[in-house]
Amino acid sequence: MRVMQGQTIAFGPGKADLLQAIAQTGSISAAARKMQMSYRRAWLLVEEMNRCFASALVATATGGARGGGAAVTELGQEVLARYRRMQKKAAASIAADLAHLQGLMRAPDDAGHAARDEEGDGHDA
Repeated sequence: MRVMQGQTIAFGPGKADLLQAIAQTGSISAAARKMQMSYRRAWLLVEEMNRCFASALVATATGGARGGGAAVTELGQEVLARYRRMQKKAAASIAADLAHLQGLMRAPDDAGHAARDEEGDGHDA
């Protein structure tokens, strides 16, 4: 699930995970390492989130002798909490349909791939 602002993804699962990692680590750099992404990518995502909302979701302090850091703002905490709630509600609302669709699928073979179709090519139509 993604929250759009025009053509921009204002918030989605990746940004939620990044915001949560920043809250846990107090640092964009540490959050990026935790998520195995570049610092630049994390920084660009933070800038994009901050631009999309009425006020910043992440507040930053530049480094130096006392070190920098990042903190999730009150609005950032609210956005993250509401988004996680939306994810749970969405998952609950589709659970029965998802289970039904999964019941219609072929069982994976020993290699973890779908069993081959009747022609034996294993490709989807």
